[in-house]
Amino acid sequence: MVNNAEEILPKYWYNIIPDLPKPLPPPRDPLGAEFSRIDLLRTILPKEVLRQQLTIERYIKIPDEVRERYLAIGRPTPLLRAKRLEEYLGTPAKIYFKFEGATPTGSHKINTALPQAYFAMEEGVEHVVTETGAGQWGTATALAATMYGMKSTIFMVKISYEQKPMRKSIMQLYGGEVYPSPTDLTEFGKKIRNERPDHPGSLGIAMSEAIEYALNNHLKYLVGSVLDVVILHQSVIGQETMAQLDELGEEPDVLIGCVGGGSNFGGFAFPFIGNGRGKKYVAVASAEIPKFSTGEYKYDFPDSAGLLPLVKMITMGNNYVPPPIYAGGLRYHGAAPSLSLLMKEGIVGWREYNENQIFEAAQIFMRTQGIVPAPESSHAIRAVIEEALEAKKTGRKETIVFNLSGHGLLDLPNYDSMMRRIVKNEQR
Repeated sequence: MVNNAEEILPKYWYNIIPDLPKPLPPPRDPLGAEFSRIDLLRTILPKEVLRQQLTIERYIKIPDEVRERYLAIGRPTPLLRAKRLEEYLGTPAKIYFKFEGATPTGSHKINTALPQAYFAMEEGVEHVVTETGAGQWGTATALAATMYGMKSTIFMVKISYEQKPMRKSIMQLYGGEVYPSPTDLTEFGKKIRNERPDHPGSLGIAMSEAIEYALNNHLKYLVGSVLDVVILHQSVIGQETMAQLDELGEEPDVLIGCVGGGSNFGGFAFPFIGNGRGKKYVAVASAEIPKFSTGEYKYDFPDSAGLLPLVKMITMGNNYVPPPIYAGGLRYHGAAPSLSLLMKEGIVGWREYNENQIFEAAQIFMRTQGIVPAPESSHAIRAVIEEALEAKKTGRKETIVFNLSGHGLLDLPNYDSMMRRIVKNEQR
C-alpha cells in the first residue's frame, strides 16, 4: 500500500469525454420550449461548475484549497484486500475494494461536494440548495457548505427521509435544513402532493424542487450525480486506485461498481477505461428499478419537472415513480450520459439484483470482512461474489477490484426491515 498521501492523491481531475469512443450527444432544449434550460444552468450553477460540465479538456487542475480539503477528510481512501471473502468463496481470484466509506460523511459524495461548495464560495454565494436520495449527497453538501461558511437547504426523497432518520439528523448537525420531498415549499412539490398525497417521492422530483427553490430564492444549486462534472470530480477515486494497485504490483482484470446516477461507478472506473486498464467493467443496478434491462437510450430530462436540459441517457422516463426500495441511492430513473454511451457501445456491461440477492451478499461481506456496506454498495458486492465464483469454476486467477461506495452504519433500519421481510417470506 502506498503510504504517501500527497503522492497518491491526484493533482488533476480526469475527464473521459475526449476519450469516449464517439462524441457525446450534447444537451439540448426541448422543441418549442418556453424558456431555455441551458440558459437556466447559467443561473443556478456556480460558474466554474458549469464550465467544467461543458469542457472537453482531458485533465483539469484540482485547486490547491480543494486538494488540501481532500487530504483533511482522509483522502486517499484505503484500497483493501478482501482476503477473508476470498477464503470463504474458495476462489483463486484476488479481490480488492476501494473503501469510500472511510470519509467523514461515509460515502464518495464528499469528493464533488467540496469542489462545488468551494467554487460557490469563490463567487460570494452564502446559501446553496440541493436534493438527496439516500442521504449521502445531502450529508456531503451540508458538511461542505458549512466548511466554506455557507447555509444549505436539502430536499430529501420522502421515503428515505422516513426510512433513514439518522441521515436527516446528521445533515442537521452539519448545519443543513432538510425537507421531505415532495414538499409545499415549491409549486412542483404542491402539484405532486395534490395528485398523490402519499407519494413516496423520487430523486427526479427532489431535483425539480431544489432547482425551483434555488430559482425562486436566488440561490446556487449543487448537483450530486448524473451530470458529467460530478463524475469528473469523482475521478479521484479511480486515479487513487490505479496508484495503489501500481504500488502493490497488481493489474486489474475486472472493475465493478453500483449505479444510481453513475457518479461512483464513473469516478472509479472511467480513469481505468481511459487508460486502457482492465478487461471487464460491470455496472450494477437494482432489479426493482430495472433501467438497464428495460430502459431506453434517448433524450430525457434528468429531473421530473423538466427544468434541466434534455440529455441522452439510458432512462425509464423522467415521470417514472420508483418503488420505495431498501437502497434509496439507486432509485433514479436514468444513468449519466457518458456511462450510458459506454454501455450502449458495449464497453461497460451491466447486472441487476433484487433485495434478497444483495442482502445475502451484504451478510457474507459483513461476516468475512467486518464492514457493514451501504445497501447500494451491496449490489456491487453481489457481482463481485458471482465473478469470484465463476473464476473458481474456471480456475482463472484474475484480480477483481470494486468500489465500496459507502458504509451502511446509518442504513441499519433498512437492513432490519430487509431481515423482517425475508424471514416473513420464508415462513410463507
